[in-house]
Amino acid sequence: METQDYNMPRLNEPAPDFSVKTTHGDLTLSDLKGQWVVLFSHPADFTPVCTTEFIGFAERHDQFKALNTKVIGLSIDSIYSHLAWVRSIKDNFGVEIPFPIIEDLKMDVARKYGMIHPGAADTSAVRAVFVIDDKGILRAMVYYPLTNGRSIDEIVRVVAALQTSQENACATPENWHPGDKVIVPPPATQEAQDKRASEGYEYTDWYFSKRSL
Repeated sequence: METQDYNMPRLNEPAPDFSVKTTHGDLTLSDLKGQWVVLFSHPADFTPVCTTEFIGFAERHDQFKALNTKVIGLSIDSIYSHLAWVRSIKDNFGVEIPFPIIEDLKMDVARKYGMIHPGAADTSAVRAVFVIDDKGILRAMVYYPLTNGRSIDEIVRVVAALQTSQENACATPENWHPGDKVIVPPPATQEAQDKRASEGYEYTDWYFSKRSL
């Protein structure tokens, strides 16, 4: 059986650190503690699906900033290719790309984050998104096929949901958005179970209650 030449990071563990060159200068992940980070990879510059995604990230950049979140792009192309593509997007679509793009020619970061999937493409990073919290812990990751673009609105939603859960000791239901009710953690003892119905939550059953923030 052939050994796979990539790692798979794990949720709720420290995100693999890196020091890289980007279109905005040198960047080290560990220096960003105190901010949330969305690290996303794309297969290659000057490709149509990736172009739509970059435009989507750019158009929602202020939403990420409001969530104290730094967006970082990555592909295994060179800085010069990234710069030329950013200029092309500006010239052809009128959109400025406000976030840095990592040069990963040696695929160091791509391998640390499990972005290289030989079954999908031998020389490209697959579409992947990694959400890293303000303490440097990997909180969410999603992989997509080469053929289909991501929903940037969903990535914004996931960051907001993760921050809400962290700050309020709660969970969020399907398709939760800021302002919606959150899920109260289920009781962990029989005594707490017996009390749950009288605690003032929106009660359905002992294991399922909601509350407003």
